[in-house]
Amino acid sequence: MKQTLLIIDAQQDLMEGNSEEQGVFEKDRIIQTINSVIEKALNERIPVVFIRDLDVANGEGPGFQIHRDINVPSTATILDKAATNSFYGTPLNEHLRENHVEHLVIMGCKTEHCIDTAVRTATINQYDVTLVGDGHSTTDSKILSAKQIILHHNETLHGHYNVDNFSLVRQSTEDLFNPVHSEYRSSI
Repeated sequence: MKQTLLIIDAQQDLMEGNSEEQGVFEKDRIIQTINSVIEKALNERIPVVFIRDLDVANGEGPGFQIHRDINVPSTATILDKAATNSFYGTPLNEHLRENHVEHLVIMGCKTEHCIDTAVRTATINQYDVTLVGDGHSTTDSKILSAKQIILHHNETLHGHYNVDNFSLVRQSTEDLFNPVHSEYRSSI
């Protein structure tokens, strides 16, 4: 089964924060987790795709770039998006189809926006998804803390399905590139 590691909006200003927005919850741990999963992907020859949001730092300068502490492989594909949805107006779906990808491992920022949308859209587009439960983050909202938002999305996205394709939430310490979707399908 062909797979891809998809890292969304792990950009300098979004993760660190700036004069207008706070940085993401547990930023240092998230960066460490992203790097450990990238290393796993490279060891298993899994392609890595980064998505950058053009709204971050107005799409320019150091703030727009992938966070300086993330080890971006030289072989990584980097795509830019103008919407919350990583599939909308980008060549992502075409890139995945051309490479016969069936399974996406997703991580990045922000949980309730771009991560949630990518997971749900991926299942609609016939990909099985593993969301790295300890590999996505966000900021506090007016109603919920970042931690509550993350826990809520891990709960609601685990087992989310669109008839044929599912999202499962697994931790970075698990064998993420050994999908267990078939086992889950047979249990429901």
